[in-house]
Amino acid sequence: MLARANTLPKIFLLFFCFCGVIPIQLVCKKAVAQGVTLYTPYTKISVPPGESIDYSVDVINNGGSVRSAEIAVVGLPEGWSYELKSGGWSVEQLAVLPKEKKNFSFKVQVPYKVDKGTYRFQVVAKGMSQLPLTVVVSEQGSFKSEFNTDQANMEGAANSTFTFNATLRNPSSEEQVYGLRAQVPQGWNALFRANGKQVSSVNVGPNQTQNITIELDPPDHLGAGKYKIPVVASASGMSSNLELEVVITGSYSLELTTPSGRLSTNITAGSNKKVEMLVKNTGSAPLKNIEMKASAPVDWTVQFEPSKIDVIAPGQHAQVFATINASRKAIAGDYVVNMEAKTPEKSATASFRMAVRTPLLWGWLGILIILGAAGGVYYLFRKYGRR
Repeated sequence: MLARANTLPKIFLLFFCFCGVIPIQLVCKKAVAQGVTLYTPYTKISVPPGESIDYSVDVINNGGSVRSAEIAVVGLPEGWSYELKSGGWSVEQLAVLPKEKKNFSFKVQVPYKVDKGTYRFQVVAKGMSQLPLTVVVSEQGSFKSEFNTDQANMEGAANSTFTFNATLRNPSSEEQVYGLRAQVPQGWNALFRANGKQVSSVNVGPNQTQNITIELDPPDHLGAGKYKIPVVASASGMSSNLELEVVITGSYSLELTTPSGRLSTNITAGSNKKVEMLVKNTGSAPLKNIEMKASAPVDWTVQFEPSKIDVIAPGQHAQVFATINASRKAIAGDYVVNMEAKTPEKSATASFRMAVRTPLLWGWLGILIILGAAGGVYYLFRKYGRR
């Protein structure tokens, strides 16, 4: 009885088609349409401007024969773009075996310049099935590049170089050439690098990003304070700004000299000489933990008093005495003693020239030897005369 009940409607349908009441083309078309279904689980989603949406769509063949579905997109808003791919290839038509399904990816790119609202469109298998989709754009968009950095603030001395890493994104569908410019105060230098090279502009592909390094070099004697540096990346019709902040703690500068500025003196072999040195802070930041060191000729020694200075304020100096001990074996001549004042941030050196004299005892002894030799020659001449 059940089989007979299912058969009767088909018999009546064929009878009406034969009589011309129902066109046979309409019946065939309806049968084909009912045999293919397009399916995706996410038919309505909400995204911000500029978002890329990836749909996974199944083409399901419910019929008893192979179906070739011609895939198209209908009603996509102006300015939106899409691509259809399956198996890594761009596709326009899929053949599906009976009672099986094939999958393709449908990628939609929402533009940055888009109004907030609800947008509807369809993916269709022409003459077979329709898949309505809805995208809700959650906020008002604008056609604006993205120029960002994870670290927009740095702190250091004025004689340091501040390096920022930034990312520039091109949201448009065409390649753009971005000019790069930093609005630095007078005396500052700004450099841009991309792919390891110094640049003044960069090419960024459609919907692509470019890593950019920004190097800021302030004047060496810049005073302490906060400095804001606007950076602009501009292309035809659009631009983006990035604000960087540099906090200057001051500049580090150190000088090692003597009260008179003279870096030479005399010394006798085997003796010592006490030399007054001045350690000057010529920067704008305090200098801490200053160590005194020296390098001298073999068998010479140098001792400092004090050997370490805790702190020197900007514009101030500290007095240090260096006791230089010359070797007993040093012969007459000039010797160089190198002195250094060193901090973790900065160091200064002074080369001191030491003119060595022999002791007076040796001088008088030499004179006596010469006089004795002369006296001996005179005595011999007087005693033996000429022959």
